Amino acid sequence: MKTYAYAARFEPMEDGDGFVVTFDDVPEAITEGDTMKEAREMAADALGVALLTYIELGRSLPVADAKGVFVTPDADVAAKIAVIETFRESGMTRTELGRQLGKDEKEVRRMLDPNHQTKLQPLTQALAVMGMRLVVGLEAAE
Repeated sequence: MKTYAYAARFEPMEDGDGFVVTFDDVPEAITEGDTMKEAREMAADALGVALLTYIELGRSLPVADAKGVFVTPDADVAAKIAVIETFRESGMTRTELGRQLGKDEKEVRRMLDPNHQTKLQPLTQALAVMGMRLVVGLEAAE
């Protein structure tokens, strides 16, 4: 199973007012929050933006090697990343994916655009067409 979880480092700010969050494996993802809860929320957002930027630039996603508190992007962002990565690995054309989904190529192009928001249902349908299934997990909020 593929996940998009990366270890984050939460460090108190020098003035003691909040936390700075960094990711050793995704150095572009840097953020902060006034509280630990806000820092975790901001970390998920920063991670998602950084990973989508990797995809937009045609770069491979980093390997998650670091240890620490794992953070994942929000579910809709993780689903978008999964669809784009799966499509790139599938060898399918946008036209073929569209035909199997019953959508035109323009809709598929938007679905595969890292900067265009797509609802979860079309993303899960696209994954199914490409032989994959989205698995959602649940964990306690901090």
